[in-house]
Amino acid sequence: MNVFYAPQFLRSFQKLPRDIQDAFRAKEIVFKKDPFHPSLRTHKLGGTDYWSFSITYQLRIIFLFDKNSVVMINLGDHSLYRKKK
Repeated sequence: MNVFYAPQFLRSFQKLPRDIQDAFRAKEIVFKKDPFHPSLRTHKLGGTDYWSFSITYQLRIIFLFDKNSVVMINLGDHSLYRKKK
C-alpha cells in the first residue's frame, strides 16, 4: 500500500513530541500491513469519505483511501472530527 502525506499532516506531525512521533511510526507499520487491525480502531467518519485510526487514546489520524493508496490528511485530538464533517 502506498502512503502519501498531505502538507497539513506533515506540519502537525513535526509539532509532536518525539515519543508520539515514534508511537505513530509503530502504528503506521501495523496500518500498512492491516489497516483494520483491532489495535488501530479504524473507522469511517459518518457522512464523509474520511477514515480515522488511533495512535493513542487522544491522538487520531484522519485519512482517505484512494484505490491502492492512502492519503494521511491530518492528525490531532477528537476535535479533528468536527473539522471534517
